[in-house]
Amino acid sequence: MARVECNHIRHAYGANPTSPKDYALKEVNHIFEDGGAYALLGPSGCGKTTLLNIISGLLHPSHGELRFDGRDVTNLSTQERNIAQVFQFPVIYDTMTVYDNLAFPLRNRSVPEADVDRRVRETLEMTGLSDMADRRARGLTADQKQKISLGRGLVRHDVNAILFDEPLTVIDPHMKWVLRSQLKQLHRRFGYTMVYVTHDQTEALTFADQVVVMYEGEIVQIGTPAELFERPRHTFVGYFIGSPGMNVMPVSVSGRSARLGSQTIELPGALAGETSVDAELGIRPEYVRIGTEGFPATIRKVEDIGRHKIVRATVDGHEIAAIVGENAEIPSEPKIAFDPAGINIYADSWRVELGG
Repeated sequence: MARVECNHIRHAYGANPTSPKDYALKEVNHIFEDGGAYALLGPSGCGKTTLLNIISGLLHPSHGELRFDGRDVTNLSTQERNIAQVFQFPVIYDTMTVYDNLAFPLRNRSVPEADVDRRVRETLEMTGLSDMADRRARGLTADQKQKISLGRGLVRHDVNAILFDEPLTVIDPHMKWVLRSQLKQLHRRFGYTMVYVTHDQTEALTFADQVVVMYEGEIVQIGTPAELFERPRHTFVGYFIGSPGMNVMPVSVSGRSARLGSQTIELPGALAGETSVDAELGIRPEYVRIGTEGFPATIRKVEDIGRHKIVRATVDGHEIAAIVGENAEIPSEPKIAFDPAGINIYADSWRVELGG
């Protein structure tokens, strides 16, 4: 496995870029540690696949340098980098059997046949393809073919990193859960450096030790699932992580209080170095309380999704979502309060620290 270092990586698909908006990838300075499990998470067009393809060697960056274990690999091919990559749609040999598809990358590297057989059978078992080992790939379903593609990425034990570009798109929901669990087990067992691209927060949060959230060609936060949930560094992270996402409302902050319309909210700390500033208050629905204390609210809708309810309300014209227990009662004249532990303050979309 390898330590992958991105030094001032930028990329533009057009010729002669002149401004930041011309870059699909604005600038990335990040290290993927040897043996780490990472997810690149973000919406379509945010730059995550561009970054993955630069790491694999399918793209050459417009600017910057890529290093594996301190060695400059920026100008090396994918083969020279010793990378395994699994794509969104299956890349397999239809005329070969399932067994031979998995064996091909090993035989191509002159691995002894006994080792080939052992590794292939381990991978067949792990991906649930053992009963199909002797079948030709041509007649298989799309999700079965993608499992072969996954297996080809996992069968080699000598790679510097394994890169996944939304590999579970064509796989049914139950099998997605099974394969994510198996990938986690494989990572713990062999310590592969894994980078997994997805726009699905559930995939990212259940697969990765560290989630790299990308937005408009930039990395806006890197952290554990708990860090992304509790302390979103950027309002986009708060919006993108969670269901429903974080409530974000314009406020005027002065000292230890924030003004939301005609309502005053006590903050858990004071804004450092500022006496008064226009900002945004972010709070997740899990920290919004509905009861008989707080600000008068108007309930617009209650969504019962089984384990809990999502309450959609307005306070002084601002829409707020709250999560309450399935059996919680909502007063006839409801009021809303915020748990101070869940309050975040943002200036220009970036989180600011509150002093004691």
